[in-house]
Order: sequence, then C-alpha cells, then structure tokens
Amino acid sequence: MRSRSWIVAIGVLAMLSLSAIVGRGEEYRRLPLAEYRDKMEAAWLGQMAGVGWGGPTEFHAQGRILREDEMPAWQPDMINQFHQDDLYVEMTFLRTLEQYGWDVSPRQAGIDFANSRYPLWHANRNGRDNLRSGIASPDSGHPRFNQHADDIDYQIEADFSGIIAPGMPNLVIQLGEKFGRLMNYGDGLYGGYFVGGMYAEAFFERDPVRIVEAGLRCIPSESQYAECIRDVIAWWRASPNDWQAVWEKINAKYHRNPNYRRASCSKGDFNIDAKINGAYIAMGLLYGGGDIDRTIIIATRCGQDSDCNPANAAGILFTSLGKGNLPDRFLSALDRSTVFSHTEYNFDRLIQVCEKLAKDAVVRQGGRIERDADGAEVLVIPVQEPKVGTLEQCWEPGPIANSRLSDEEKAKILYPPGER
Repeated sequence: MRSRSWIVAIGVLAMLSLSAIVGRGEEYRRLPLAEYRDKMEAAWLGQMAGVGWGGPTEFHAQGRILREDEMPAWQPDMINQFHQDDLYVEMTFLRTLEQYGWDVSPRQAGIDFANSRYPLWHANRNGRDNLRSGIASPDSGHPRFNQHADDIDYQIEADFSGIIAPGMPNLVIQLGEKFGRLMNYGDGLYGGYFVGGMYAEAFFERDPVRIVEAGLRCIPSESQYAECIRDVIAWWRASPNDWQAVWEKINAKYHRNPNYRRASCSKGDFNIDAKINGAYIAMGLLYGGGDIDRTIIIATRCGQDSDCNPANAAGILFTSLGKGNLPDRFLSALDRSTVFSHTEYNFDRLIQVCEKLAKDAVVRQGGRIERDADGAEVLVIPVQEPKVGTLEQCWEPGPIANSRLSDEEKAKILYPPGER
C-alpha cells in the first residue's frame, strides 16, 4: 500500500508540474520536419483529390442529397487539378507571404489580390472589385460594401493558413484577419478559421472528432456558424450510422429556415453560405471516420458546393494521415512539374515555399527548431489556446473602418473594377 501511495503522489506532483508549465505557456509539441513535410504534401494532395473527385458534381444537388449514381468514380489522373480556384486563389496569399514576409500589411495583401487575373465569383469578386475601387480591407469584406460577405469564399481558401501553421491556431486566426477580411465578414470569416484550425490540429491528431472540435474552438461560440457545427456533432453522436438523417436535420434548420439565411446572397435552393457548407465538411469528416473514400463521397453527396467541401474535408483528412499512408491511386498519376494556373508554383515549389514559411512561423510564434540525435530538424511548437475575437454577424454588422487606399496605393493596382 505504501508503494501504491508513493506512485499516486508522484503522479499528482507530475500533473501539478505540467499544469504549471502549461500555465506559463511553456508546453510544446514536437513535429519532426520530415513528418511535417509528409503531412503538408498530403494536405495539398487531399485538396486536389477532393476537388477533382467532387468537381463534376458542383451545385448539381441543391437542397437535396446527390444520388449514388451521380457520384463519379475516382480515376488517378483526377489528382492533377491545376485550374481550380479552390487551389490557385490561396496560392496568391502564399505568394504575398513569400514576397513580403509575415509582417506584410493587409493593404499590400489587398493590392496583390486586386492584381490577380483569374475569374472570381461572390465574396471574392465583390472584395476584389472593392479593392480595385480603392476600398481597402477590412471594408472590402464588410457587408456594407460586400453583399456576399457570408458566403463560402475564404472558407475554400483558408487551407493554406493551417498548412503553414501546424499546431498554431492563433496564427490561423491572424492570417484570416489579414487575408480573409479582403472578402468576408462574420460567419463567412469564421468558416476560414474553422477550416484552418482543423488543418493546424491535423498535424498532431488523427481522430476526426477531435479535429472538428479543434476547428470549432477557433470561432466565437455565440455565432451561428459555431451553433451549426455543434449541432452536426450532437446529431452525429445521436445517429452515428445514418448520415442522411442528419443531413435532413441540417437542411431543415440551416437551409429551409430563413433565420439562418439572413445574409444569404440567394434565398432559394442555391445555398453558398459558409456555415451550411462547413456543416458538410464536418459531415464528411465525422461520418467518414478516417476512411478516404467515405469522407470524400459523403462531403460530396451532401450537395451544394460539392467540389469545395470535399476538397476541404479531404485536405484535412490527408494531413492527419500523411502522404506515406495514402493509397497509391492518389499518388501514381501526380504531375509535379505543371504550374498551377495564375501562380508561380508547381507542386514541388509549392512544397518548398510552405516548408520555409512554416519553419519561420514556428520561431515567430515562440517555438524553435532543434535537431534530434540523428541531426534531423524537429519543429518545437508552443501549445496555443485559440484567442477568439468579438462576435460579428453579417445581418447586424458593426461599423465600417472607413479604410481607403491612398493614391499611391491605388496606382499599384493595374485593373479597374469588373475586369477579370
């Protein structure tokens, strides 16, 4: 008995010591650089797989479940997605960080986005037109100037933020403030925090439930977006084997109920609100249970933006698995040399840039880079509790910032509003 008491006492002291370390913000997670690279490559492959597989179904199912016979079969060459806005828009933000560094201003980010030449829609299009008109961030994404501010746009582009911020949700949020506010506000912005937060956690976690919960911690709990994800988790727990029954509940509350579509750019069957599409990302992850095919198929069959949602879901899942654990059918046909349209990056260069940014990020966030016994680099990353901002709602927005580009800044924008 004396021996058992001694063991218990040691355990209590150890817990108290750990608590003190956590309280001082000195708890760290270690991620070998080789493992980071493996998971980061997988993150991009997941996006490419999800958007490639779901692409032929985009908006074919609005307010209904996509039928099984409408779901295309996976073909290995579907991985080569070099002309998808789900990929090249976020690479604009990576390029800004690569060129100007982590301290780049939101105004320079806006100038770079304004000078993009790809076609855009919804919040992205309105945000870029605003910037080209001289309306700077955060007003470019404010509902006063952007009627699509609650739409999905930053949500489909926020993957990069978690990919270069492994285990660092506060950096995800900071990147959203810099890039997400170019086009979104409120739930439209929170969708990006949710997605980025899930990626950041997926470098350390394989349980889809914990990954979804980590993303949820990055957004205000009072928001409709958070309510939606909490509902999905609760409904999944109640019906873990019937995703279609849960889909019906989501559709009734977040598609058919006008109280949850107060800032929708469309009130009909077409629904590009961030939160309902975010629910479908969570559906893929929760009901997929770590299975690649099931995750992508469910996120796609939920409908609406059914290429973007499986791209997010698969990107997060692939991150948690790592490239080394992916089936060959998602690797064998990959073209590493073709450049993604409207970017400076082929696959290999994309990986190099992300690795450099991530290593810089770790140090800037208070971590360090060590070497193990074999001389290999290890990322030592401080544990972060997400710092969530004040609630915003697109249907009851706060005041504008009266942010305008100077004449000198406007002279750097090459294209007028409306020009692609």
